[in-house]
Amino acid sequence: MASLALPFPKLLVISRSNSQNKPTIKFWAKTRYLNSSKIPSWRLGPAYAKNLQCGVIRMQAGEEDYELKQMRDVAAAKKRWDALIREGKVKVLTPREAGYAVQLSNKPLLDVRPSTEREKAWVKGSTWIPIFDVDSKFDVGALSRKLTNFVMGGWWSGMPTLSYDSQFLSKVEEKFSKDTDLIVACQKGLRSLAACELLYNSGYRNLFWVQGGLEAAEEEELAREGPQSLKFAGIGGVSEFLGWTDQQRAAAAKEGWGYRLLFSARLVGVFLVADALILGAQQVGRYLQEIRLAILCIVMPKTPVISKYLALTPGGKLPIKAMEGLSQSKLNSCSSK
Repeated sequence: MASLALPFPKLLVISRSNSQNKPTIKFWAKTRYLNSSKIPSWRLGPAYAKNLQCGVIRMQAGEEDYELKQMRDVAAAKKRWDALIREGKVKVLTPREAGYAVQLSNKPLLDVRPSTEREKAWVKGSTWIPIFDVDSKFDVGALSRKLTNFVMGGWWSGMPTLSYDSQFLSKVEEKFSKDTDLIVACQKGLRSLAACELLYNSGYRNLFWVQGGLEAAEEEELAREGPQSLKFAGIGGVSEFLGWTDQQRAAAAKEGWGYRLLFSARLVGVFLVADALILGAQQVGRYLQEIRLAILCIVMPKTPVISKYLALTPGGKLPIKAMEGLSQSKLNSCSSK
């Protein structure tokens, strides 16, 4: 199955709690912890250093247990989803078949994508109820998740931090009765399959899943509305800006060199801006260093550090041209000492 975001996939798992007969949503993201058992060369006592190393080893063991549990949960979720399709509890439709069903049979299409994808493109006449949406909270936990998501690939893929909408089922029940023939779709097909499981467990029996998601639909297969193609609704970030996504590569193969030149020019522009920033940072660093030395010379002109610096400069003088903000007479006096 396709991942939720590239290049670092996130996996959605739906499990049932033993204590309550309610679905539990877990939105996993692969997190990196401290992966080295070597203790830095701090000046610590032997007992403290030993305890610290034991703590690192326990953290590694905890990370391994977490990853094993995550793998088991993901495998269990895939088995449940495969069983839903294999047993016919959820029917499979291609994007073309879904388009025919919507246009000819007036079957409702439930769009469960987040707002960032929905606002770019959507199927005409579809109903939007996201199972996950952009996390708008700003508490400590939310900020930590957003930072982790950004560092782990959000800057590249443009995928924001998402949170489960606990009102998803109630919103669907308000809109559709449980005997409705309901077509469920998302961008890539994974979240819509998870939504189908939730809906089936809540009593919906006429569910249809769009295989591959809206991204797999050709332009003529679904009546589209919005500023972009359905294929491009799930991309973003730096990868979209540079044209380094599978969808854009496929479009470039069809459009020709004109499409490719646009992103090639953007890539060249990124390199030029990066070079300019590096050179600018070097110049600013040199300028600040000269100002610092000039101030030290004025305050402590006879210290060994200043004397050594003056001995290494041509003529034993400071670079006065970089010190326009300082008194010229003080600099001349400092250089003559």
